[in-house]
Amino acid sequence: MTAPEPRGGWRELAVVVAGFCALTAFLLSPLALNLGSVARLDNADAQLLIWNVAWVARTAVVDPLHVFDANIFHPHRWTLAYSESNLGAGLLAIPVYWATRNAYAAHNFVTLASFVLSGTATYYLVRRLARDRRAAAIAGTCFAFTPYVFSHLPHIHLLMTAGLPLGMLAFHRLADRPSAARGAALGAVLAAQAVFCGYYTVFAGLMVGFAVLAVAVMERRFTDARYWMSLGVAAAVAVAIALPLFFPYIRLQRATGFARPLDEARQWSADWRSYLASSAFAHRWMLPWIGSWREVLFPGFVALLSGVGGFVVGWAAGGRLRRVAILYGGLAVLAGWASFGAAGGLYSMLYSIVPAFTLMRAASRFGLIVAFALSVLSGLFIAALLARLDVRAARGAVRGWAAAAIISAAAVAELTTPLAFSRVPPVEMAYRVLATLPRGPVIELPFYSHRFAADRVQYMLNSTAHWMPLVNGYSSHTPKDFVEKTPVLGGFPSRESFRVLEPDGVRYAVFHLDRFAPLARHDLLARLETFERYLVRHYADDRILLYEVVEYPDGR
Repeated sequence: MTAPEPRGGWRELAVVVAGFCALTAFLLSPLALNLGSVARLDNADAQLLIWNVAWVARTAVVDPLHVFDANIFHPHRWTLAYSESNLGAGLLAIPVYWATRNAYAAHNFVTLASFVLSGTATYYLVRRLARDRRAAAIAGTCFAFTPYVFSHLPHIHLLMTAGLPLGMLAFHRLADRPSAARGAALGAVLAAQAVFCGYYTVFAGLMVGFAVLAVAVMERRFTDARYWMSLGVAAAVAVAIALPLFFPYIRLQRATGFARPLDEARQWSADWRSYLASSAFAHRWMLPWIGSWREVLFPGFVALLSGVGGFVVGWAAGGRLRRVAILYGGLAVLAGWASFGAAGGLYSMLYSIVPAFTLMRAASRFGLIVAFALSVLSGLFIAALLARLDVRAARGAVRGWAAAAIISAAAVAELTTPLAFSRVPPVEMAYRVLATLPRGPVIELPFYSHRFAADRVQYMLNSTAHWMPLVNGYSSHTPKDFVEKTPVLGGFPSRESFRVLEPDGVRYAVFHLDRFAPLARHDLLARLETFERYLVRHYADDRILLYEVVEYPDGR
């Protein structure tokens, strides 16, 4: 159902990447010029994912076999699987992390790269379908910088949208000329998406699955052995590569019974207001009108109007373009339906059929596929419009290029979004000292319960300066014994807390005096004096104390 692939080359790729790099730097200013000095630090998830990316970037080099044994919730293992692993983001961050040893720079680099990759992948998909480079560039802009992505800027895995257009591009290449090699390429793309985002892995699989059936019906390929053989190769390659990545999650689910109940999706489902919500400057006037919303899913006026126009143009053109319009129009409708969660019905059916849905809860994220489908369809409309203007132009293609420039400027202008970044705090001297000491597990005090996410994740972010194992931790899943031990460990040092920590070989304790209430701080200092024979102080200032446990009472 695809046209002959337009000729390109490394020069075109370089121009496209450079263009999206420049656009990303502009729309995400000032991030590009301050990689290691600013960051989104305004919520716990943002800080968690900075730690996450840095952990993978470091450990994938120094100890790749234990990358899932993250340095949280000591002595538990496989703790990276307690949340999205972000292996792909961490692997992308390796060069920057090892060049700077700066967790913020590594994370920010991947953030910027995600927009460039998404725009580039969408460009090549739409260029293949619409056969117009100008329309492809505009469609790539609409999808890469869709308001949904800006609303999830702190969530690095939700920025990894490039796998959706890349997966569909690989499918179209296979459908155009089935072969084992193109099947393997499709399987590799789907497997790669699994490395970057679990949600989008499911989305990409469902999108390709729908495309497989749609093409089989529209092009009567049910007896096309090469088509099905190529898809079989794709499935085998995808499973062979991606399945090992899911073993830690399968292990966690079997050990703890961890699963997302269907009712939980109701809270994280879209409603009609979500499809009008956007934080872009050009869309703010709609927010008072809709009141409240659950997700940001408005695709932008350029994508919406051109996308609808693209479906009409494709349908009217017939043949190949009609099939493209049906495919992406169908994806938009089905994804929009699924985004309404259990109330819509389709999500409930998928929950009962697709095992991965038991690990998901945010049905609203299906709205990203709606934005993607509209962006692709917009390419059809813009290509047709520019072609007509090119034909009518008295001198070459001036009118077409002028129109493309105007539409591009409109798309960029309406997607411009206000962003706020915080200055990265300096590394505390206590952690610099800790990094020089022999390796050993660390407990940080106050020892917060599972309710104090922001404080717990701050300890994790601080650990990027030393990478010692932490008794503390924060993630989507919290071990049961962590919660049970909190009251005892919160009183460290005490005889009872020593007994709890001794089997785990905890060696260091960091006390944040400025986080204790005055009475609690007085009590802590008294206890430190009582147990001073078991502790050696390595660092102290008016806010932080660093101690080493050199002996445990009652047993040594």
